[in-house]
Amino acid sequence: MPPSPTPIPLFATTQLHLLDLEHAAEVSTSKLASTAASVSPTTRRTLQATGQALTGLLLSQCRTGLGGRLVGEFAPDPAIASDETRAADGSPRLSAHGIRVGDVVRVNDVAGKKAASGKDKDKDGESGAGPEGVVTRTSEKAIWIAFGKSGAVRKEDDEAVDALWGKKLWAIKLANDVTHRRMKQTMEKMAKMPESEYSHFMRVAFGYTTPLQPGAGDAAPDADAEVEFIDPTLNDSQKDAIRFALGSRDIALIHGPPGTGKTHTLIELIVQLVRRNKRVLVCGPSNVSVDNIVERLAPTKVPVVRIGHPARLLPSVLEHSLEVLTQTSDAGGIVKDIRREMDEKQASIRKTRSGRERRGIYDELKILRKEFRERESRCVDNLVRESSVVLATLHGAGGHQLKHQQKFDVVIIDEASQALEAQCWISLLHAEKVVLAGDHLQLPPTVKSSGQKSEKKSSDAESEELLKGVSLERTLFDRLLALHGSGIKRMLTTQYRMHETIMRFPSDELYEGRLIAGEAVKARLLVDLPYEVQSTDDTQEPLVFWDTQGGDFPEKAEEEIKGGALLGDSKSNEMEALVVARHVNNLVDAGLRPEHIAVITPYNGQLALLSRMLREKYPGIELGSVDGFQGREKEAVVVSLVRSNAEHEVGFLAEKRRLNVAMTRPKRHLCICGDSETISRGSNFLKHWMDFLEENADLRYPDAGDLL
Repeated sequence: MPPSPTPIPLFATTQLHLLDLEHAAEVSTSKLASTAASVSPTTRRTLQATGQALTGLLLSQCRTGLGGRLVGEFAPDPAIASDETRAADGSPRLSAHGIRVGDVVRVNDVAGKKAASGKDKDKDGESGAGPEGVVTRTSEKAIWIAFGKSGAVRKEDDEAVDALWGKKLWAIKLANDVTHRRMKQTMEKMAKMPESEYSHFMRVAFGYTTPLQPGAGDAAPDADAEVEFIDPTLNDSQKDAIRFALGSRDIALIHGPPGTGKTHTLIELIVQLVRRNKRVLVCGPSNVSVDNIVERLAPTKVPVVRIGHPARLLPSVLEHSLEVLTQTSDAGGIVKDIRREMDEKQASIRKTRSGRERRGIYDELKILRKEFRERESRCVDNLVRESSVVLATLHGAGGHQLKHQQKFDVVIIDEASQALEAQCWISLLHAEKVVLAGDHLQLPPTVKSSGQKSEKKSSDAESEELLKGVSLERTLFDRLLALHGSGIKRMLTTQYRMHETIMRFPSDELYEGRLIAGEAVKARLLVDLPYEVQSTDDTQEPLVFWDTQGGDFPEKAEEEIKGGALLGDSKSNEMEALVVARHVNNLVDAGLRPEHIAVITPYNGQLALLSRMLREKYPGIELGSVDGFQGREKEAVVVSLVRSNAEHEVGFLAEKRRLNVAMTRPKRHLCICGDSETISRGSNFLKHWMDFLEENADLRYPDAGDLL
């Protein structure tokens, strides 16, 4: 008997409640980080190691960006650059950090002086707060930040950014109000929507009706008996997923385990849909996920428009971004002239000493920006309307460029299992047919409010208005799969990333043993890299396990060290970090390039410790959290599990999706460092993993005495 439908207004109301809790948790975290201990140099370094800040910056130039917004380019301060943080040409580069395109940041003066806006405090009551903006691009040599909200750059923003010239600066990540606001608006709209306005897809998504089956009388009209595939490299499981998605009338899930070519499959699907005269909206939770598709679509010559700021400004991506199209299209000529005039006025501010003249220029900029936005808006509307494929982040799909209810035949969401469900609905409220691609067996979106309860005591009546068992961690991909079963899903089964030995455990334990290693990757090792790597015990082994059992490698809670307020209840393990460092040394000594190595750990406390040990020695190495490394890959990956205690507590290592991410990042070499005695007691999954490593890895036991 099918489950009863989920009342849509009740679902939306519950999501609103959870979103408010999540936003409060995000604001609380960013406030703590930006006000901690008057932000000492040590605190700033800790924040950078945990992905919340970027230090050692100078403002190098300003220009006018999309929407008339003021974009500042921030480069590394050459005065504090060491030999290790310089590029091959000697120029300074940014240290490794966790700030990404789309993040909201505040730029502060290291000296703590207030911004020149004439205000002593910002809206949260913090003194000395610098201007806030959105990261539009990052590279190893600079980070670009657009200031002003929704294109409305105020005079105060101009002055605040102007005050940053010549100062030593740092940037701190803040809670993203734009994404939160758009999710709330969407859920509020859904809560008030009368049932008569529910689309067929909405009725399917909440169990009011069942999906229409391909092959039935009401199959999708574009479901051809034979699909003429364009890409000759597609494997059978990819072709099957594409046929299924084309034939579906309302919903198709494409399950792409690590390295199985999910994006490759989506590109063919998009091209096939366009050939059938379908208009497609493609979304993803991050700029990187969307830009990856833009880059891959470019060679197909499908007409596309990328809404928002491309993360990687490659020529193939730039050509399709609104930022360039508004300058190169016929209607973009006047817009371009106004932008040039604005840039000239912006540059003239620094040459003007008179306060009256500066205020006059700010006033002229305000008028120009208004005209710029009006002309650009008309240009953008025409460009989007004429495109076969429009691409945007999920929250970008709620931007003004798509506000005019532009109609799409199919909405595709990539990385759908990493997106909050409320975020997905921004693009789905009026969708007819939806394709979700992702892997629900890897990590869901990060939720900071998980397990928290509202401080406001609800009455019994209010409590009954919330759906039980609903959480932000449960994604739309998960929910649809549970609601309608595996009949709406197709899985990709050939992976092109990992050595067969690295792949075997996740395949058997999580993917029903269905993964197959592609011929080109199944036996490749570090020693086979296309540059000279010595043949050693490490470079000839795909899987190494340093077992620290025995109690000589104990974990510590961060409260026992320092920075506990910032790292929360994180853990670290100094002795295990020494094992990791030695293994990295051995790999580099054998000839492996540091940029081909990643060291990852589930705990921010351990990440901070490893950063201190390895960052300066190997500036090219990638250090990060397991969660932050999802979707990435390296030739060699070293994983530090940290947990080692007499109580055999493993904490969130018990989350198999987190460990799935950790063990599926490497191509040729995976090294695990951990205490099998502690880890194996955590869950059946962990016990099976430890047993597998004992049987299949090169098993090693470090000597604590040799490390000190």
